[in-house]
Amino acid sequence: MDITGARWSVDGAEAVLKLRAVRSNGDFDEYWSFHLDRERQRVHESRYADGIIPLAA
Repeated sequence: MDITGARWSVDGAEAVLKLRAVRSNGDFDEYWSFHLDRERQRVHESRYADGIIPLAA
């Protein structure tokens, strides 16, 4: 994180450090699966009744 000219906000630095910790602990694949599931819920499923996305015609 000590890069010449870099400026980190506290939130940005914390996010990067958390990702580095997940990766170094060997939990990245599990975390990424969780992240994708949560994004799907947030972006898609929450917009439809009962969380069911209709199939394309």
